[in-house]
Amino acid sequence: MDAVALALVSAALFGAMPVAVRFALVPPLVPAAVGALLMQIGTFAVLCVAAAIQGGVTLEGIGPFLVAGAIAPGLSNLFITIGIREAGSSRASVAFGMAPLFAVTIAVLVFGERPGAGVLVGALLIVGGGVALAFEPERPRHVRRIGIAFALVGAALFALRDNLVRDESLETEVPSMTAGAVMLASSLVVTSAFVLARRHPVVWPARVVGRWLIPGTFVGLSYIALFEAFYRGTVSVVAPIVATESLFGVVFSALLLRRTERIGPRLVLGAALVVTGGALIAGFR
Repeated sequence: MDAVALALVSAALFGAMPVAVRFALVPPLVPAAVGALLMQIGTFAVLCVAAAIQGGVTLEGIGPFLVAGAIAPGLSNLFITIGIREAGSSRASVAFGMAPLFAVTIAVLVFGERPGAGVLVGALLIVGGGVALAFEPERPRHVRRIGIAFALVGAALFALRDNLVRDESLETEVPSMTAGAVMLASSLVVTSAFVLARRHPVVWPARVVGRWLIPGTFVGLSYIALFEAFYRGTVSVVAPIVATESLFGVVFSALLLRRTERIGPRLVLGAALVVTGGALIAGFR
């Protein structure tokens, strides 16, 4: 399977995650934070298997990945899960797709990067998509603006993580799957601490665990496809394709959650603008 196909698989799997989370949240059998923890356990298990198959597992040089994992998906996954609960899968997907805009903003303000014309156009398109989402004339009753705000915070945390890793310019011997498993292990510590701090009961029926392991598995497989895509192709080819994950989220929501999500032309336009802007940023940055 070539880089383009793998990138599409990665985008589709990540786009399916918010829909699976939405199914897991309704009815709300466990708190969202507990669900986020269960989902991360599923992702961690997938990446551990992948790391064992890849080989070369090592503990040397994992420090930066521990820090990165605590930020995202550690903290970010909590915000994203709550965002999906409060705003629905399709609108949270579009909001999360704005991560490239946050990444560019952080890179310019904190790390002194000077974006080119293609990146600036991409940023403007994402802003346009955000405006379309914010001023959507008719949205379902269950969609709350606070949910979109939570999803945006999750996207910003992912962008912060990416910039920190980029600034470090990691030249590491840590295999890709090991790095992914280490990041998930760190995120599990963060989420577990939050669950304990909130004193959520640690009683998880098997049917609840199964619901949350599904989106976690999607994310784990998405990471594997992403790593393999980057191994086989260039960033300029793979990254713009992966940026279509938001569009996949809207499509899957329309197919599987049509009655509750009520996806109209304004939301589709917003998703298209965000995806196009994200692809431009990924391709020209």
